[in-house]
Amino acid sequence: MIHLRVSNLNKTFGKQSVIQNLSFTFQNNVLGIAGANGSGKSTLLKLLTGLLKPTSGEITWKISDKLYKANQVKKELGFSAPSIQLYDELTSAENLKFLQSLHQNGKPDRESIPALLQLFEADHLADKYYGELSTGQQQRIKLASACINNPSVICLDEPGTNLDTAGIEMLTNFIDQSKRSGKMILLASNQEQELRLCEEVLNLSN
Repeated sequence: MIHLRVSNLNKTFGKQSVIQNLSFTFQNNVLGIAGANGSGKSTLLKLLTGLLKPTSGEITWKISDKLYKANQVKKELGFSAPSIQLYDELTSAENLKFLQSLHQNGKPDRESIPALLQLFEADHLADKYYGELSTGQQQRIKLASACINNPSVICLDEPGTNLDTAGIEMLTNFIDQSKRSGKMILLASNQEQELRLCEEVLNLSN
């Protein structure tokens, strides 16, 4: 069981307050983070995963009975977001192999690159250059890259971006499989079809 606790979280950029006095706990599998554009969805994901430092407040993770602060949990998570770009001049498989090399001290049971590509129905893209893929195909490789270290927590910022109907079905199957394996997914989106995949939804616009 994975447990997330957030207490009195605040984040400001200069004079602009983005996250204000946010507190919640979550210990199921899929948490949706909803809200209008500019409501702080992406900022909250980065705070929860230690990619941004909060102005004040506390974030605590409990994974396999071990406690982590947000800045300690990075080795346990994977992250996919529109702002993350891979290398155009490398093939899909080469991009994943490079990312895998960065996690060489990670879990020994991480999935192989061919298995990851198959999971996201992208095995036919293995030898194609990333820069030559369609935006939907690139999104599948980005999703695969978030799982390269077999993370306990998977953060998905607008995961349905550029995916067609078949892609959304693939995403749904992936989330279902992740739930069955006990992983936690944090899914930031304002798309109703994606939020329906979540067990709970935290709406930052409220």
